[in-house]
Amino acid sequence: MSKTNKKHALTTRLWHWLNVICVIILFMSGLNISNAHPRLYWGEWGFAPEHAWLFVPRFPGWMTIPDYYSLAVARDWHVLMAWPFALGLLFMWVSMIINGHFWRDLRTTRSEWRPAAIWKDIVDHLRLKFEHEGVKFNFLQKLAYGSVLGILLPGMVITGMAISPGMDAAWPILTEMFGGRQSARSIHFLFAWGLFGFFVIHIVLVLLSNPLRQLRDMITGGKA
Repeated sequence: MSKTNKKHALTTRLWHWLNVICVIILFMSGLNISNAHPRLYWGEWGFAPEHAWLFVPRFPGWMTIPDYYSLAVARDWHVLMAWPFALGLLFMWVSMIINGHFWRDLRTTRSEWRPAAIWKDIVDHLRLKFEHEGVKFNFLQKLAYGSVLGILLPGMVITGMAISPGMDAAWPILTEMFGGRQSARSIHFLFAWGLFGFFVIHIVLVLLSNPLRQLRDMITGGKA
């Protein structure tokens, strides 16, 4: 009996749903933490309003975890989800390297970087044409997934460690990498909203391209 090829490997599906849970809770608890001091700075330190480069709006309870202001409870949720988030990402990268998913499906080629090829992908997306022969993802999808997996998600882990007082004391090189704890905090905030933007676009595109099949495939694996 021949083995049925799956569109999404089991490791990918497990990580996908674990990551969804972690990111949602991390984001919502992070908004509650932001309410404690809604100003962002660059460098080693910052507190005064005149030193801030951004004043963050206060987020309502329906957007935060918990749904009332509590810095202590929000931090507990944040730390609780940070571990499965970080270990899950490590697991995903190891799996992608071992099973060839990264080299086969996410690595871009020189020809895909040609302006004409990029423009064609943009036009296809605007026409809601998402099917592509011979490859699992087109250039824009590879660029998006690669940026999330290779920059935003690891960046969230590293900057999160850099702004942790315990980690800062143990490995000060982490904060030095970003030019100071406040810089790491600002980058952490920007990366979080970058992930939110990706999440919104991802959901919209799924809704525009047979959402029931997409959801089924991410649960059962689908057929390649």
